Amino acid sequence: MASGYGEILRARYATRLLVGTLVGRLPNATAPIAIVLFVRAEGGSYSLAGALAAVYGVANALGQPLLGRLVDLYGQPRVQLPGAVVSALAMAALACTGPDSIALAYGAVAVAGLSTPPLEGGLRALWPDVLRGEKQVHTAYAMDAVAQEVMFTVGPLLVTGCVALWSERAALLVVNVVGVLGALSVVVSKPSRRWRSQAREAHWLGALRSPGLLALLGAYLFVGMALGSINVAGVSYADGHGGDAVYGWLIAALGLGGLVGGVLYGARQWGGVPEKRLTVLVALLALCYLPLMLTPGAVAMTALAALAGLFLAPSLACAFIVVDRHAPRGTVTEAFSWLVTTFMVGSSLGTAGAGPVVERGGTVWGFAVPGLAGAAALVVLLATGRVLAAGADPGADMGGTVDGSSETDRNGAAEPGFSAGHRA
Repeated sequence: MASGYGEILRARYATRLLVGTLVGRLPNATAPIAIVLFVRAEGGSYSLAGALAAVYGVANALGQPLLGRLVDLYGQPRVQLPGAVVSALAMAALACTGPDSIALAYGAVAVAGLSTPPLEGGLRALWPDVLRGEKQVHTAYAMDAVAQEVMFTVGPLLVTGCVALWSERAALLVVNVVGVLGALSVVVSKPSRRWRSQAREAHWLGALRSPGLLALLGAYLFVGMALGSINVAGVSYADGHGGDAVYGWLIAALGLGGLVGGVLYGARQWGGVPEKRLTVLVALLALCYLPLMLTPGAVAMTALAALAGLFLAPSLACAFIVVDRHAPRGTVTEAFSWLVTTFMVGSSLGTAGAGPVVERGGTVWGFAVPGLAGAAALVVLLATGRVLAAGADPGADMGGTVDGSSETDRNGAAEPGFSAGHRA
């Protein structure tokens, strides 16, 4: 199991790019909690704090595919680093002025969200140029999904640690400075500087002109809804079973399940068509959400939360492969960014929709939402199976090139069947 991940991490630049991307994405991962804590500390209401966090999320969802398209057109350094700096400066403006000026506060979080660099999509575009074959790239996608679970666990702890040591304002500033340093580490690396997207056909829809990609995005809108709804249903459950501590354990168990599932999934090589494998993984994901409706005691419920998270990271890792296979030539960063955006929008819809369900039907029906959303994702994949199968083009370009040169093995010879110009 460890050997596959070890080979990837030993590849030149791989560890630097992975760590730099995760660090660079910390401001994005921690923005909601950092904004809420800061606004409350400055005397702002919960409504204002929530609204500012929501504006950031919407702006970020809009900005990711737009900046992803710019990365495909102009390269990573010209977009990623300026975006990180502008986003950090906007957050610094919020930290310095506080929430008293409502218009300025909303403007600051909107600019910060819109300019957040698409580091996540950028990393996945770089993997084919850094690693030595499609098997390693697929394992890297799984490792990427696992690393996200770690980031979304460590990030909030970093914010609360900064608050305990200094203040909410300091937390907002420190996280964004760290994010700029992470982005800087990525864009000054040789693979990022030399990466160029494949030549693309001029089209205003960009990556969205791919029917297969649209089908995948439709499915992952519902997967995002499932995850967002669990957050609300979990609060309702915790209110009757021990309070905030129990809620913390449920969310931690959900992340732990995803981490374990991602590690196990990436530890072996998978044969067959990834589109079919994705359908199976999403079916298992939906199935594992259903036992949450049992709402047993806190210990058993924590175990069920871990089970519910088990297939999230594997399904995401497989989805990355499907994106790569369906993204039109020269749009790979934009395509990955659309997946991020769709997932975020779905999560927000799930959070918003689960609230009324819990209020009217109680906790059990709140936990029915993720099961129904997971089932809807499965229906989308089944209904669009022919589109997904017909649209995949194994002979088209994968990601981009490093000055047009193919990836070589240690002896300097191109690896058979795989280069920077071939898909998984």
